[in-house]
Amino acid sequence: MDKITPEQRSKTMSRIRAKNTKPEMIVRRYLYANGFRFRVNVRTLPGTPDIVLKKYHTAIFINGCFWHGHVCQQGRMPKSNVEFWLNKITRNKERDEEVRDKLRTIGWRTMVVWECQLKPSVRQQTLEGIVYLLNEAFLDLHRRKCQPLQPFYVEPGEDSYMVAEDAPRYGKEDDR
Repeated sequence: MDKITPEQRSKTMSRIRAKNTKPEMIVRRYLYANGFRFRVNVRTLPGTPDIVLKKYHTAIFINGCFWHGHVCQQGRMPKSNVEFWLNKITRNKERDEEVRDKLRTIGWRTMVVWECQLKPSVRQQTLEGIVYLLNEAFLDLHRRKCQPLQPFYVEPGEDSYMVAEDAPRYGKEDDR
């Protein structure tokens, strides 16, 4: 049984935002302060990711634990209208997985940050983890673009400290 009237519930639910939520703003401010540039709510990508870092080919979704069915204290099921909420949250989870699969298919990395991961007690660790994964994505993209380096090998007996060749001579032969 719901403790408030349907009108009060409707008013409360109508105030829940889909964009510029507090968890999104925390992540966006941290990324910007650490030199990352991004776009928000990019409609041209499947699922309209919350944060898109094109340079890193990464889409970040910042999910509310309740709305996306996370297994944590905040993601618990309401006691009233259980069937409705179960169906709704199940549909959200299925859609989230489909969107991430579509993005991976077109070559994007995806990252999901849960609301509970941004609580003050674990926030810094989570934000540093995001930066770590973005840097890893950047390095991985550039590893694929570059040719693998040939291993450096020094024959036994050679001067191993010598790493440069003699300076090349330029110009005509008679200038020497």
